[in-house]
Amino acid sequence: MLFVCPAACLLAQTPPAQPSAGPQPTITLATDAAPKAAPSVPPDQVIITVGDQKITAAQFDQIISSLPAQFQANARGPARKQFADNVVHVLVLAQEGKKRKLDETAAYKIQTMFQNANMLAALAYDQLGKDVHLDDAEVQKYFATHKAEFERVHARHILIRAAGSPLPVRAGQKDLTDAEALAKAQEIRKKIEGGADFAALAREESDDTGSGSNGGDLGFFGHNQMVPPFEEAAFAMKAGELSQPVKTPFGYHIIKVEERDAKTLEDLKPEIEKRLRPEQAQKQMEELQKKANVQLDPTFFGTATPAPPAAPPVPTAK
Repeated sequence: MLFVCPAACLLAQTPPAQPSAGPQPTITLATDAAPKAAPSVPPDQVIITVGDQKITAAQFDQIISSLPAQFQANARGPARKQFADNVVHVLVLAQEGKKRKLDETAAYKIQTMFQNANMLAALAYDQLGKDVHLDDAEVQKYFATHKAEFERVHARHILIRAAGSPLPVRAGQKDLTDAEALAKAQEIRKKIEGGADFAALAREESDDTGSGSNGGDLGFFGHNQMVPPFEEAAFAMKAGELSQPVKTPFGYHIIKVEERDAKTLEDLKPEIEKRLRPEQAQKQMEELQKKANVQLDPTFFGTATPAPPAAPPVPTAK
């Protein structure tokens, strides 16, 4: 991991179930009864005061912006008061640490140096990605290579459970042998071809009770979301087509594709560029490292040649 999570990410962590030996300046983001949206106030309005330290609405928002993306909406909405309470906890403990002159210790100074460098590095890496120029040829090449990843189908299915399936036998139903399950699936398929309603049969006959109660509707799904035989059959079908019984470890499926969602290059261009920017930023970072005067003590690390930098993951709270 090249970049570690900024110190502010501690504010998003959930405290452990058992109390620790000492107080922990952490913030949980559980939903409470607070309003979903923060009231509109001037950005320079002071909203938190701890001793002689004041935090404005704009500064509070900047603190939230340093959190992993998955926590930000909650901290600005339903957990806003809870988040502020824990910011206060952090500031109170920080002020106590200063009174005890913990900020003068060697450990504090080196950790602060690295945390500051880490946050600056994360901002620089993000800026490298934003500054990348992506030409149309790169975008088109990525689209051609990864086109299947963007395909989705909307399908329904009826599952007839066969012996050995990990699904339990429905109440009042017989544990069908493989041959019996196949025969039943073929019989149901004939009824659908004869005009029977697919959704009604799914509610009555499907052993996948989750989708069965919804007429067999699985909604849209992409590649690698279903077991391989099911996926292969569904993506090979056209909208409106009905499959022959498809065997999977769960039993036999009758699949009906409702619609296909194949987006164009123009539709996907923003998403492709979003994927390409980190790759390009990584290349630029490697070039910067080559130009930097990097030295690693071979007696300590076992090699005089620094390893290429790893792509920094998106910071997440532990």
